[in-house]
Amino acid sequence: MSTLKRFFKDTIIYGIAAVLPRVINFLLVKVQTDALPTSNYAENTNFYIWAALFAILLTFGFETAFFRFYKSEKNKESLLSTAFLSVAFSAFVFILMAISFSDFFTTIFDFGHNPIQFKLLIGILTLDTLAVIPFAYLRATNRPIKYATIKLLNVFVIVAINLIFLKFIPEFIKDGKPLPTFLVTTFNSTAIVNFIFIANIIGSAFSLLLLLPILLKFKWTFNTLLFKKMLSYSWPIAIAGIAYVINENLDKILIGKLMDKNAMGIYAACYKLAIFMNLYIMAFRLGAEPFFFNHSDHKDAKKTYARILNYFIIIGALVFVTIVVFIDVLKQLFINEKYWAAIGIVPVVLLANLLLGVYHNLAIWYKLTDKTRYAMLFSIIGAVITIIVNITLIPVIGFMASAWATLLAYGSMMILSYFIGKKHYKVPYNLKKSGSYLVTSIIISFVSFEYFRENYLISVGFVLVFGALIFWNEKKEIFAIIKRK
Repeated sequence: MSTLKRFFKDTIIYGIAAVLPRVINFLLVKVQTDALPTSNYAENTNFYIWAALFAILLTFGFETAFFRFYKSEKNKESLLSTAFLSVAFSAFVFILMAISFSDFFTTIFDFGHNPIQFKLLIGILTLDTLAVIPFAYLRATNRPIKYATIKLLNVFVIVAINLIFLKFIPEFIKDGKPLPTFLVTTFNSTAIVNFIFIANIIGSAFSLLLLLPILLKFKWTFNTLLFKKMLSYSWPIAIAGIAYVINENLDKILIGKLMDKNAMGIYAACYKLAIFMNLYIMAFRLGAEPFFFNHSDHKDAKKTYARILNYFIIIGALVFVTIVVFIDVLKQLFINEKYWAAIGIVPVVLLANLLLGVYHNLAIWYKLTDKTRYAMLFSIIGAVITIIVNITLIPVIGFMASAWATLLAYGSMMILSYFIGKKHYKVPYNLKKSGSYLVTSIIISFVSFEYFRENYLISVGFVLVFGALIFWNEKKEIFAIIKRK
């Protein structure tokens, strides 16, 4: 099987593992927005902002470091145990600090009105942190089927609990249908938003249980020298991750502060429609990260990376245009009507995430050359842009300020990474071809959204013509990949 064919095969499998669970979870947005007032949905958003931030702090970039050293390190057992023990220790310290200063954190995290949320946050973060390295091991050893199976079972548990407590039990109670007493008691004694977090912690526990056989078959050792090497590589990535969380989530917090909680909930719900682009990027990264490292010593590695970026932009551009064309259909399917006021942010946020995906492609240069400090630099610059634009413009133009801040932040990171990367690890990217696809997708999306909204005859025609042009330009490459074995 050709190198690119293997890459696409693994990416598709990882894509199923990443995309399908999140698509199913995304379908829950309709259930959640139907069940929750906008202020409660803001509460849900707040919870997962803190979860995202602490997930970065607790793993501290060791997942990427694990991939970086997996190929070069002869003692794989030592690598896995050192990486796992490192993140397990960070989880243990986190639990101690959380218990010791629970009142302080409950106040800071805005959980004072619902303190059990803090306990659920601790549990979810601990379980997910312990699962990071075992999941990374499955990816590094090319076991995407097992990886996908565990991820899918996790989401099945989460969806089942959400549906039971946010949809079926309320409907049964409303219709006067009989239910087991313990279910009614549990439902009536628990804040409805908490069932989202309870579902998450049960799903996380189930995943870790399924990963235990991987951990139990290794001898546990801690290699201090290897730990220092991994830490030196990973800490800039961790700082970059924190800055990324700021880029992704500060807008929601600031909207809640500078506008109100209802506005925060409305914005967060519409932001969810960008998930289709995020899913594509995530599927790509799951397959690409181990591939990039494992392929780095091939003589044609740089040419392969350039071709992969071109394919990434092609598919991403098509995803972008298609979502914008059908945005009004999607909002009706997935979001309650009371949340539609911020729908105008979606095209801008989609483009921002596409540029972020390009940035992740370009990022291979600093990962392969061990110059991960640049990741920190780029992300901090993006975070500064996010902060300045949001604080300055939210009082002026509301929701749209946050969308444009996201676009400016990720666009700046992409441009900086490209130009600085040329000096350290020059990859022969075809900017003329890839850039033309990107620009064309922006023009089509703008025209469709502004002038032909819900005119699907014309808008779908745009998509089909765009797709036909791509196929005509890329047909030789497409047929070549299909024929290779």
